[in-house]
Amino acid sequence: MGFGLIIILLLNVIGNYIFTRFDLTAEKRYSLSQPTKLMLKNLDDIVYFQIYLEGEFPAGFKRLQRETREMLDQFRAYSENIQYEFINPSASTDPKERNDVYQLLMERGLSPTDLQVKTNEGSSQQIIFPGAIVSYKGKDLPIELLMSQMGTPPEEVLNNSIQNLEFNLANTIRKLSVLRKPKVAFIEGHGELSIMETADIAYALSEYYSIERVEVAGQLNSLTERKNLDSTRTSIRNKFDAIIIAKPDTVFDEKDKFIIDQFIMRGGKVLWMIDPVFASMDSIQFSDATVGVINELNLTDQLFNYGVRLNTNLVMDISALPIPLKTGDMGGAPQIEFFPWYYFPVLNPLQDHPIVKNLNAIKTEFISSIDTLDNKGIQKTILLTSSQYSRTVNTPVLISLEILQKEPDKRLYNKHHIPVAVLLEGKFQSLFWNRIPPEIRDNKDIGFIASSEPGKMIIVGDGDIIKNQIRNQDSQQSPYPLGYDRYTGQTFGNKEFILNAMNYLIDENGLISIRSRELKLRLLDRTKIKENKLFWQLVNTVFPVVLIIIMGIILYYLRRKKYA
Repeated sequence: MGFGLIIILLLNVIGNYIFTRFDLTAEKRYSLSQPTKLMLKNLDDIVYFQIYLEGEFPAGFKRLQRETREMLDQFRAYSENIQYEFINPSASTDPKERNDVYQLLMERGLSPTDLQVKTNEGSSQQIIFPGAIVSYKGKDLPIELLMSQMGTPPEEVLNNSIQNLEFNLANTIRKLSVLRKPKVAFIEGHGELSIMETADIAYALSEYYSIERVEVAGQLNSLTERKNLDSTRTSIRNKFDAIIIAKPDTVFDEKDKFIIDQFIMRGGKVLWMIDPVFASMDSIQFSDATVGVINELNLTDQLFNYGVRLNTNLVMDISALPIPLKTGDMGGAPQIEFFPWYYFPVLNPLQDHPIVKNLNAIKTEFISSIDTLDNKGIQKTILLTSSQYSRTVNTPVLISLEILQKEPDKRLYNKHHIPVAVLLEGKFQSLFWNRIPPEIRDNKDIGFIASSEPGKMIIVGDGDIIKNQIRNQDSQQSPYPLGYDRYTGQTFGNKEFILNAMNYLIDENGLISIRSRELKLRLLDRTKIKENKLFWQLVNTVFPVVLIIIMGIILYYLRRKKYA
């Protein structure tokens, strides 16, 4: 016994000097990722979390509260600069004071959740704020701890929120503590989306990156810059870490394609959001039909060279965004009803990839399918697909509101999970490596590169996926949040998809990889519980009593036999 006490004392003394943790769970639930540990160890000031998850609320939110506390305790184990407190925003008994607190939290960026709570008297409404305000060096950022996922059971939403706790908390610290922001440029000059149409995503990206808008216009130095190494040598490098090409509608000339190609060869990342088919709802406002035609951009050969083919078709899906239509008048007021518009597929990400894992549904408009090609050295990952009830229609296609007058024939919607967004990773070959003459290829001022270092790009068959709707009020324009649909009032996951895509492309510290972490939700089978309810009630109530009686009888006879 004395020897055991000595060992325990020695372990405690050693533990004061050597820090280690043992995680025996199957999914390493209590282990932080290496990028998170490294970021925490590099903090040079206090990061203060104010978490508004205190008070009386249902068990699910209690679990979120407990997991958040445990995660922050893990953070604090690697950095003394992590501090936190849990606050009850409903602590005041004065309704006015309580509402003032709610208003302040909403102004600071937190969203309330309205709960129906059962009480002894029946039920009551309760407002909670499942989020936090994070402060670092005089800067504050809100963080939502409860994810939003349409059509997902509450247990899964809660579990997915817990899965993403490490990423959400670490990513917020990263946004507050980053010193040098990578540079991202929106390309202009080919009819791309305007500043107002990309205002919300530009603002969201500006928390991570330095955002610019650049017109290529055949200028070799639009995406690159020349740096003198010494008196005789110069190098050409990219000005930007990534570029975004958002819904162009005019032709790219060969010089612009060459400039973008060489940007990629020098390690630049690209997020392509292209409409292979031109179709617009504006035309349907004045008639019941319009025609979708090929959107000629002169990018087919370039994307084909990198490993994808954007098809000149439109994906139709039974899982679609509803649009409002006037169905009649009543008392002089128009009657509006919503019908699913099959040309606006709603994509539910199913892939187990950090970019799309646990994302909310994503809305699209006139999206086209994508085929991947067998390019050696290029890894292709499908990110987004249609539902299992979808089809494609080739251009030219008549787009008519008449399809809303009858139920869709499911025999036509028989294509499953049509790819519409793909990630390419690997060494890309220049489109121009065998097209330009040697005198240009060998010109040091141009610095032509035939093959890239390992790089990444994402191609989406829809330009509207990054476009926010615009509010017109009192002759003033302002953007709606990206992903928000003003007609249905629903918010989709478009913004999170674009943010995750850019974070994955540029990710310098590997934080985005945390999103692939999975905590298994081990729920009881409710059907079996219902079927075998009586059996398990008897097992849990009668069996222990019977077992004790049997053991008592056995002990009684053993004692009687022994002492008889």
